[in-house]
Amino acid sequence: MSEEKTIAEIGFDLDRSDGVRRVEGRVRFFGDRIELSQDGETSVIPAGDISEYRLTRGVGSVMLEAVQNGEYILICRATMEYAEILGICQKRMNAYLRGSAPKKEWLSRSAGVCPKCHRPLPPGSSRCPRCAPKKQYLRRLWKMAKPYRGLIYASVLIYFMVAGLNMLAPYVNRILVDDYIKAETLPVFSQYVIVVAMLLLVQLASRLLTMLRSYLQAVSANKVIVMMRSVTFEKVERMSLSKVSKRTSGELMNRITHDTADIQQFISSETGTAIENILMLAGISVLLFTYDWRLALMVLMPAPLVILSQRLMWNFLRSRYGRQWTLGARSNTVLHDIFSGIRVVKAFGMEKAEHKRYDDVIYAESRTQADNETLFAVISPVTSFLMGLGEFFLLYFVGNRILDGTMTLGEMQQFSSYVAMIYGPLRWMSGLPRRLSRTMTAVAKVFDVIDEENDVTDKADAVDTDARGVIDIENVSFGYESSSEVLKNINLSIKPGEMIGIVGRSGVGKSTLINLIMRLYDPDDGVIKLDGVDLRDIKQESLRHNMGVVLQETMLFGGTLYQNIAYAKPDASPEEVINAAKLAGVHKFAVRLPDGYDTVIGEKGYTLSGGERQRVAIARALLHDPRILILDEATSSLDTETEKDIQDALQKLIAGRTTIAIAHRLSTLRNATRLVVLDRGTVAEVGTHSELMKKKGLYYELVMAQRQMSKMTKESA
Repeated sequence: MSEEKTIAEIGFDLDRSDGVRRVEGRVRFFGDRIELSQDGETSVIPAGDISEYRLTRGVGSVMLEAVQNGEYILICRATMEYAEILGICQKRMNAYLRGSAPKKEWLSRSAGVCPKCHRPLPPGSSRCPRCAPKKQYLRRLWKMAKPYRGLIYASVLIYFMVAGLNMLAPYVNRILVDDYIKAETLPVFSQYVIVVAMLLLVQLASRLLTMLRSYLQAVSANKVIVMMRSVTFEKVERMSLSKVSKRTSGELMNRITHDTADIQQFISSETGTAIENILMLAGISVLLFTYDWRLALMVLMPAPLVILSQRLMWNFLRSRYGRQWTLGARSNTVLHDIFSGIRVVKAFGMEKAEHKRYDDVIYAESRTQADNETLFAVISPVTSFLMGLGEFFLLYFVGNRILDGTMTLGEMQQFSSYVAMIYGPLRWMSGLPRRLSRTMTAVAKVFDVIDEENDVTDKADAVDTDARGVIDIENVSFGYESSSEVLKNINLSIKPGEMIGIVGRSGVGKSTLINLIMRLYDPDDGVIKLDGVDLRDIKQESLRHNMGVVLQETMLFGGTLYQNIAYAKPDASPEEVINAAKLAGVHKFAVRLPDGYDTVIGEKGYTLSGGERQRVAIARALLHDPRILILDEATSSLDTETEKDIQDALQKLIAGRTTIAIAHRLSTLRNATRLVVLDRGTVAEVGTHSELMKKKGLYYELVMAQRQMSKMTKESA
């Protein structure tokens, strides 16, 4: 069959028979068959009777299987680095079995595999670190610096001036030695003073210009890096949850702060030094060849060796510094996790265990860093020795010239100065691979984030909305990137002003459905409409403006209580903020705080109780005054009395609003217009509380189980 009829294509690396031996294998899915290729041998599995694809994760390996006539047929085995790719394939092939049309991006080469080397991409990366276009990144970096090129050009011009002055100094020094210090006749004192003054002015001008050049470089580098950090941060903010969740907090922080700092160092220091050394190398080489081509060849003889050694070291050091970066990001992630969960750490007395965990990861980082530095410490002296070979020939040649009188002492000093100046750039170039490897790793990591394709974006013709609250969910199926489908063929219609309760066992997809309604993710199949318009045709900013959300995980920011409530509406008046606080039950404890609403509640609101934090989150949502109110376990951390107060307040606010609520205590959803019961990713039941209780189905079982648990709790108390 032709390539166009391929539905999906993936790779695997373990033998299908024993699951141990490493192989090179590929699987191609067609409508009527599956083609397997392992170490050059091809086999075919008929696909006509396949009803489902399943992924089984084992210890260190993963298997993709097909359910055919009730039997499991092994398709391939792979190590865990292929788990995400196989998970994506499984999900997409199951969608194909349900009738979804194959899409171009279903080919695995655009989903987790490098199209060039066919290796799995690192977790959270969209670019292969081995094949990333480094030169292209540098050109893009130069484009980003366009607003500040004037400063950069000025600093480059100063480099030319400084290089010229540095090359002029040995010439003036030669005149001073030959014509005045070693002169056969007594020189005129005034002329001697002029020559000394010239030497002083050359040195002074060189120092002043160097200071100005450093200032211009620092300013331009800071401006470029501030812009890069802003662009990278903005990109992270615009990423969908699925993209952000692939990367750890420590890794993202590393890319925005540490990597951009490395780039800044390269721009402000290494780039200028490279320009200066190239100018010195070129200028002095011309002077040396003009003076005596044989001497010039002796001096420059090590240059090819330096260039060759750099070429050999480049690829090797690049991979080693990439590993060092990864370990550094991992240590930042561990540190972030420990500090974020410090209350849990202390509560369980896990300080020593966490100390050991952090020690282990920083030890691995330090060991890799030490190995890299040791390697460079071994290579650098060898390279320096090779560069110094020309000096031995030079000493012999120049010594003979002085002895036979064909070279003056001043000429020797001038020539020696030039030689010293030319060996400086060569020695600097010997350390270039290490510096360049570190910088290119940082550049690749930053652009990896900037270039990340966002899977939840606004269309060019996306529209604003003033929502009435009609929500239609039509044939929606969804599964997270590397997992099986969480929701399957969901159909639901919600009218304005309705309160819809979503219930079901843990893990059935309640929060996932809410995430889709908020368009934090886009469905794999089907469509969700607001007032008859596909969510993908509405601007995200406009959509979120019409929604108020209280999530199960309460997130408060470092700052005052007032600032956290007003976060949803920064221009709200104090009266509006306090009114929302009263409705949510915040005002009662706010007035008892040391500074009232101006009390700083600390990072994540750690000075407040769980119930108080949740009430602040509810007040924030109420201040937003949304047309659609979404409550994801909004009262889970509240005591029964407080929950009743808030439920009474919410009942007043629900009027005229479309409300979607998830609640752990099913009794809190009694007054819902309708209850939607999810089971195994599908809608199992829909109805009012009384209707579903009479039906004695899944909802009835959940209520009875919860009542029994409540009864047991009371009896044990």
